[in-house]
Amino acid sequence: MEDVPDSIHSGFDEWYQYATERNSFVIDDYDSIYDDLLPFWSLSPAELRSRTWESTSNAWNGISAIRIRNGETDLGPNTIPTHRWMVEGVAELIAPFAKHLPDVAMAFNLNDECRVAVPWKEANAMYASGRQGHEPEGALSSSWSKDRPGDWKDVPEESIPQTRFSDNNLANTFRNWGAVTCPTVSASQKTIRDQRADCVTCSQPHSYGHFVQNWTKAADICHQPDLEHLHGIFLSPAAYKGTHELMPVFSQSKVLGFNDIRYPSAWNYVDKVKYDPSDKYPDPAFKTKMNTLFWRGGTSEGLSVHGTWKGMVRQRLVSLARGRWPHLITALIPIGSNSNEYEYKKVPASELNEKLELDIGIVDKIDRCNGHDCDDEAQEFEFKEPVDFQEHWRYKYLFDLDGAGFSGRFLPFLESHSVPFKVALFREWYDSRLTPWLHFVPQDVRLQGVHSTLAYFVGLDGRLAGRRVTMEAHNEQGEKIAEAGRVLAKKALRKEDMEIYFYRLLLEWARLTDDRRDELGFTA
Repeated sequence: MEDVPDSIHSGFDEWYQYATERNSFVIDDYDSIYDDLLPFWSLSPAELRSRTWESTSNAWNGISAIRIRNGETDLGPNTIPTHRWMVEGVAELIAPFAKHLPDVAMAFNLNDECRVAVPWKEANAMYASGRQGHEPEGALSSSWSKDRPGDWKDVPEESIPQTRFSDNNLANTFRNWGAVTCPTVSASQKTIRDQRADCVTCSQPHSYGHFVQNWTKAADICHQPDLEHLHGIFLSPAAYKGTHELMPVFSQSKVLGFNDIRYPSAWNYVDKVKYDPSDKYPDPAFKTKMNTLFWRGGTSEGLSVHGTWKGMVRQRLVSLARGRWPHLITALIPIGSNSNEYEYKKVPASELNEKLELDIGIVDKIDRCNGHDCDDEAQEFEFKEPVDFQEHWRYKYLFDLDGAGFSGRFLPFLESHSVPFKVALFREWYDSRLTPWLHFVPQDVRLQGVHSTLAYFVGLDGRLAGRRVTMEAHNEQGEKIAEAGRVLAKKALRKEDMEIYFYRLLLEWARLTDDRRDELGFTA
C-alpha cells in the first residue's frame, strides 16, 4: 500500500498468527480497509468516538452500536427488532477474536443502502489529510491507551433528539447523494440526463463494445450521469437516511464515492442463504446442467413511485428476457452462417430470446410500490412460482443483481459449479479478490451485453433478422470460469476469511480511535 499510515502496530502480531493459523490466502493486501478508513484520519480520536456515540444514540438513524468490553461484545439498546439478527450476527462474527481487541465501539448501519456521502471538495481535503505523515512525538509503543474504557460513552436507553442524517426515502438521490461525491468537472456533476434518451457514451470508459472491460470503473458513477434513472438506489430508495458529514458508519456494502466503512456481512456469515446441495438438490458437473441463464427474485431494488420501476435493473432484466421492451435490441452476431466475423446488429428481442434459454422472472407478487405503480407492474409482468434456493444448481448460468443494497446470493453462487453473471453498483469487502471474466461474468447496469454474452457461451443456430445465423458455443470457457470462482470461494472467501478481514479492520479502527494513535507501533 502506498502512503499508508504505519499499519504494523499494536495487536498486529496476534492478528498475523490468527490469519496464518486459518491458512489465510491473503496476508498483505488490505487496500480496501486503507481506502475506507483514510478520510477518518482527518478527524481526531475524540471526534470519532463522539460521532460513533451520536450516530447510535438516536434510534431514528437506523444505526446500532456494538461495543467490545474486556474482550466481550456488547450490543447497544437501540436496535430495531426486525434487524436484531444482523447485529447479533455481527457480534457472532467478532466473537472469535474479540479477546485480542481493546475496548472499542462501532456504529453499524441497519439499512441496506449506504449512508455517508461527503461532497467531493470536502472529501478530497480529508483524503489529502489522511495521506499526510503521522510521525510519533516520542518512542513507539505497543500498548493501547490505558484509559480507553472511559473514552467510550454508553449509548443511552432513551434516544437523543439530535441527528446529522436526513430522510430521503422515495426521492431521486442521484444529484444530492451520488453526483455530489464526484469531481466538479465530472460528467455526473455537469450533465443532466433526459431519462427518455439513451446515453451512448456513458458506458464507453469501462467497456469494449457491449462487454465490461473494467469492472471497478463500471461502478464509478462519476462518468455515468444516466445512472440517475437506471438503479433503485438513485431512482427511489425505500429507506434512505443519509448524511453529508463524515460519520463513521459501518455498512455491508457501498456505491463507490460514498464514505461508509465496509465490513463482511452477517447475512453470509450466519447463512441466511447458503450453498447447500443435497441428494434432492444436487450440484452436478457443469456439462450436465441446463444450458440456461436463470434468475428468480423480487422487486426489492427500490420503492417504485410515479413509474420509477421502469428504470430499475431487476424489472428491466425481466422485460428484456420477455422481449416486451425494447422490441429491438443490438447484439453481436456472426455476419453470416459459420462466419468468424461479427457485427453489432439490431434484431427483434423476441427472436433472440427464442434462440437463447433465459428463465428469468419475478416471484409471486410486486413488492415495494406505491399507488398506480403496483397495478402497472402487476399488469406488465407474469409471476413465477417460488423455487427452493438450492434449485439454482440445475443451471449453468445464474444472474446476480443488486437489491436495495448488495446481493446476498453471490457468494453461494460462486461456491457452485455454475457461472454467475453479475451486475453490481454496490461493492463489498472482497471486491479486490475477484477477477472479472476469470471468476464471474461481469454485466453492465444497462444490460446491453446480456444477449451477446450468453450467445458467446451457449451458441446460436437459427434465423435472426431474416438471415440464418450459426455461432459456435463456448461452454468450456464457462466451465473454466465456474471452477475458477469455486476455487477462489474455497480459498479466500470462507467464513474464516470474513473473520480475518474484520479482525484486521477493527484493529485499524481501534488504532484510529486511540488518543495515542501516532505512537502505536509493533515492537519486537
